[in-house]
Amino acid sequence: MSEEGSLGTGNSPRFVSNLTKNTLALVLAGGRGSRLGPLTDWRAKPAVPFGGKFRIVDFCLSNCLNSGIRRIGVLTQYKSHSLIRHIQLGWGFLRGEFSEFTEILPAQQRMNTGWYKGTADAIFQNIDILRAHKPRYVIILAGDHIYKMDYGQMLAEHVQSQADMSVACVEVPLEEARGFGVMTIDHEDRVIDFTEKPSEPAPTPNYPDRALASMGIYVFNTDFLYEQLIRDADSRDSSHDFGNDLIPYMVPRYRVMAHRFRNSCIASAEGASGRCYWRDVGTVDAYWSANIDLVHVTPNLDLYDSRWPIWTYQEQLPPAKFVFDDEGRRGMALDSIVSGGCIISGATVRRSLLFSNVRVNDGHTLIEDSVILPNVRMGEGARLRKVVVDKGTIIPNGLVVGEDPAEDARRFYRTPNGVTLITPELLGQQLHFVR
Repeated sequence: MSEEGSLGTGNSPRFVSNLTKNTLALVLAGGRGSRLGPLTDWRAKPAVPFGGKFRIVDFCLSNCLNSGIRRIGVLTQYKSHSLIRHIQLGWGFLRGEFSEFTEILPAQQRMNTGWYKGTADAIFQNIDILRAHKPRYVIILAGDHIYKMDYGQMLAEHVQSQADMSVACVEVPLEEARGFGVMTIDHEDRVIDFTEKPSEPAPTPNYPDRALASMGIYVFNTDFLYEQLIRDADSRDSSHDFGNDLIPYMVPRYRVMAHRFRNSCIASAEGASGRCYWRDVGTVDAYWSANIDLVHVTPNLDLYDSRWPIWTYQEQLPPAKFVFDDEGRRGMALDSIVSGGCIISGATVRRSLLFSNVRVNDGHTLIEDSVILPNVRMGEGARLRKVVVDKGTIIPNGLVVGEDPAEDARRFYRTPNGVTLITPELLGQQLHFVR
């Protein structure tokens, strides 16, 4: 009897826990994130702060922990110092004596003298480490998306469908599908066609205005993964990428199954109609929108759900403080999220999200519809609307942003949807020194 057969049928806790225990998660966290503009000048996209106290990478790592997967490798490459430091500080609590770990796997030229050439090459260059851990299954995750998902359900579905590989998928509007891998499936959810970033995405049969897009989440039987990685590494014509090369090769030859996100997403316990939430916050507009959504009364992403907490590292900070209650000089935040260490002194904050250690000085200072990253100092009399302010920025007294689009575009980084990104460098402030 196979191991899976001896565990019983259905997605019972015992069945899922044995699958997750024998699974190794690999998080692809080396992306450049160039569409985020200056936000990724000094950090990798997975290290970008999100939601008031988290980093983007915390979501897939928390999904692993909550799903029962406690063997995790994080593959890093581009400007990874802050990402590595965050993982060392916040994710070093797993117990090695129980075969639990979060390992950092930087590009270290184990197989050749180059950097990671693609997503598949990144895994291949660490294949000796994978073999040493001896997992039965490998789940490969993108480290730059915001979502809550039970990977145990995807693993159970993978085993029950007798798949060689499974790809998590979500329906997206047809006009957005050009940025994803798009798949076509048959009646049993077997993938029969896969095209990476097609110019003309194939719509789903039932909804002609939507396409079935890959979430960049893959489950492999481990021996099959080794076989495919070695075959691809030996191919001179390959770009060594899962979406461009491996999946299109495997679809007509092997059993590649689609896993629908709705079967494993962790929907909000209250509000938002229990909808599944998945976002690629790969542009400044998308990043601003996803953060601002959190300040709504019933946001689509529930960060207050104790059933599926998002774990992170955050230093011990004093509570947020609001001072002065005089007419015309009142420290207050309305429809906003304000993190620890913040002081709002005689200023007004509306529909905004403030990360840790933000100081907002008085003098009729106003912040509206904005995302303020950690350690920002707001000068007196400043007025900011629809902005993202990067970590450590000192906003000069009287600075006005969000009222004159032409002036904002001249001085700062302004998006097509009217979000203005302010960084220390754009204000002539040097946080990162070379000489």
